[in-house]
Amino acid sequence: MNIICIGGGPAGLYFALLMKKHFPQWEITVFERNRPDDTYGFGVVFSDQTLDNLASADYPTYERIQKSFRHWDEIEVRFKGRVIRSGGHGFAGISRVKLLGILQSRCLELGVNLVFGREIEDEEPLIKQYKADLIIASDGINSKIRKKYQEVFRPNIEVGKNRYVWLGTKKAFPAFTFIFENTPWGWFQAHVYQFDQDTSTFIVETTEEAWSEAGLDRMSQEMSIAFCQDLFAQHLGGAQLLSNTRHLRGSAIWIRFPRVLCEQWVNWNSPVPVVLMGDAAHTAHFSIGSGTKLAMEDAIALTNAFVQAGGDAARLEELLEAYQQARQ
Repeated sequence: MNIICIGGGPAGLYFALLMKKHFPQWEITVFERNRPDDTYGFGVVFSDQTLDNLASADYPTYERIQKSFRHWDEIEVRFKGRVIRSGGHGFAGISRVKLLGILQSRCLELGVNLVFGREIEDEEPLIKQYKADLIIASDGINSKIRKKYQEVFRPNIEVGKNRYVWLGTKKAFPAFTFIFENTPWGWFQAHVYQFDQDTSTFIVETTEEAWSEAGLDRMSQEMSIAFCQDLFAQHLGGAQLLSNTRHLRGSAIWIRFPRVLCEQWVNWNSPVPVVLMGDAAHTAHFSIGSGTKLAMEDAIALTNAFVQAGGDAARLEELLEAYQQARQ
């Protein structure tokens, strides 16, 4: 088989390397619109259970990821001057850039074709050029392939009411930390987790009303970051808040979170089947830190369906249906 993955995030890369591992004779190509080290956010989170799934799926990848993890076991809530901490949860964080680098490297080792800097809005030319038998639409939360076939996939997209901005800081937070600060304009909350020796993701969230009344809708990026830094100064202990503006999609922009659910994950009304994976199929709110976990577990599930079917192309409809039922 020839398989095309549109989107080189964790879902597309992980699926590509798993499939190439099990079916080395197949041609698998991943197209990514950005450069290899372009990304958004700072770190991603996995639970201990997810780590077990990754170890079972491909141990060399797991081993490299595990060596870069920052582990923690506690959740801490800071609210009205109180600190409430609970343990026994089991989480690990890693830089998103580091994770993508590991997945890209493993793909190349196994013989996956990686194409960067190419935006794909229509899969049909690729099908002809690469004689593709299957298209994986792993092109993210704003998937153009999902939009093209929205009458088939029937996405339910509900945009949240709150505003949030994805920042980072060179300060270690030893627990998964939720900080609440009351202001004259309303409540602001920070979602904070460490992902390497000295760096933490620092997501700030507030209501649309508080965001507007505080004047954040009229502030420059620099002013907005300074506002958040002053607001959470006692928790930052002199550390600065950072934006990752060197990346194409990572500037300090206040956005609203879109919850995506699709009724159908497979489109049979195209020249070859088109399958949704990762954020293109579903999203998970950043407060529970599970978007990347779900994307990579999608990849595991579809790979397992192929393996159980012995890679028999005649059973494609059956195994794609099994994938949708397992993950939906």
